[in-house]
Amino acid sequence: MKHLYLIILFSICFTACKKESNQDQDSSAFLGGEIINPSNRYVVISKENNVLDTVSLDKNNRFLFKINSVDPGLYTFSHGGEIQMIFLEPQDSIIFRLNNLDFDESLVFTGRGAKENNYLINLFLQNEEVNHKILKMSQMVPEKFEHHLDSIKTIFQKNLNEFESKYNTSSLFNEIAQANIDYNFYAQKELYPFTCYGNTELKNFEALPKGFYDYRSKIDYNNEKLKNYFPYYNFLKYHFNNIALQKHFYHSKDSVFNNRSLDYNLDKIQLIDSLVSNDSIKNPLLKFAAFRYINSSSNIEDYTPFLNSFLKKSTSKKNNEQIQTLIESLIKLKPGNTLPNTLVTDNEGKEIYTNDIITGPTAIYFWSFNLKNHFIESHNKIKELRKKYPEINFVAINIDKEEENWINYLESHRYPIENEFHFMYPEVSKQILALNSINRVMLIKKNSTIVNSNANMFSKHFEVQLLGLINQ
Repeated sequence: MKHLYLIILFSICFTACKKESNQDQDSSAFLGGEIINPSNRYVVISKENNVLDTVSLDKNNRFLFKINSVDPGLYTFSHGGEIQMIFLEPQDSIIFRLNNLDFDESLVFTGRGAKENNYLINLFLQNEEVNHKILKMSQMVPEKFEHHLDSIKTIFQKNLNEFESKYNTSSLFNEIAQANIDYNFYAQKELYPFTCYGNTELKNFEALPKGFYDYRSKIDYNNEKLKNYFPYYNFLKYHFNNIALQKHFYHSKDSVFNNRSLDYNLDKIQLIDSLVSNDSIKNPLLKFAAFRYINSSSNIEDYTPFLNSFLKKSTSKKNNEQIQTLIESLIKLKPGNTLPNTLVTDNEGKEIYTNDIITGPTAIYFWSFNLKNHFIESHNKIKELRKKYPEINFVAINIDKEEENWINYLESHRYPIENEFHFMYPEVSKQILALNSINRVMLIKKNSTIVNSNANMFSKHFEVQLLGLINQ
């Protein structure tokens, strides 16, 4: 009975389709669903980062959307900051039901195409569970770690083979499901040197058994079908971090990993440029590498040589402008400068400038609907820090678009709304304050002078920095 309403709608839509051409019938698909405890009144459906439509929920929190000409592959739907992928092929008619308070774990599909999507969501959840186990296994010696990892992968592979045989799935689905398994387990090997040891040193790479990275010969750096698929893209990020470090070790005097090193980061973007020719894959990887470096580096004098190298490799005008603007903004945020003023609204809708909020030593942190874990972890962390450092005014700013109800979101998670604000003009403010990372915390003196514009509340050094702010 839960899906009866949507089933009737599907029936009506398919009847209407009979009046359309056979070609349209063959290439169209339907996507519908019901969202329990919605955080807003719409879902966003996208393909390859291009929004197809923003679909409103009806009074029963349900929606139905028709894609007239389906490009087979992976689509995304998002709601209230949560994102998940759906595999769609022509003539699919997929209904899903989820509870927004338990997004991924509650997601269930029915209808034509549901079996494939239930398999993929279960695989996603299994990967999350297994990855926690693998993290603990990373303290094993390489040979033992590799043996256990291969054993787990064999179980996943057996389950996929049985599923494909039972349901006679399409070659495209088989390729995507196989890539999910392969690249998730490849990623664990790329991460191993970083998680196994306290410090990643050259000698640790040299201790890896021969053949540990043999799978690298199978990597397709330019797979158009997988370019927006999380397991593939995440693997590539870890992979380039790793091979850049190995390259850096062999031509530098460094023997211990330093992710803030200019030379290491130049090596990374050079490797991305040399191995990835597909611009739609290469440009996001270059942009991610640039953001990661700029986030970690406080050596402003290194920004210019990095920017020059980046601009020679990136073919995205938009990305180039973003990185260039970011670096210019960061230079203005040097310690000793005055915090640039920007407009926010308080919990009563009153407009106020950021510098008017600062009446004493202040730590400004940021949050977004799109990063729920960070939202929860940061607010819980600040709750602890407020008790330990009452001299400091901890201020939170939501960075999302204004149509999102940020006050309701806070209240639904039972967080107080005092000292909570929202950017009046999010895109402008994020540019002014160089918010390329949600983890950025700004430590400001009473007179609005910047002490540190790039602190991190989850760093082991953060409380020392707070004590330094108090003593300014």
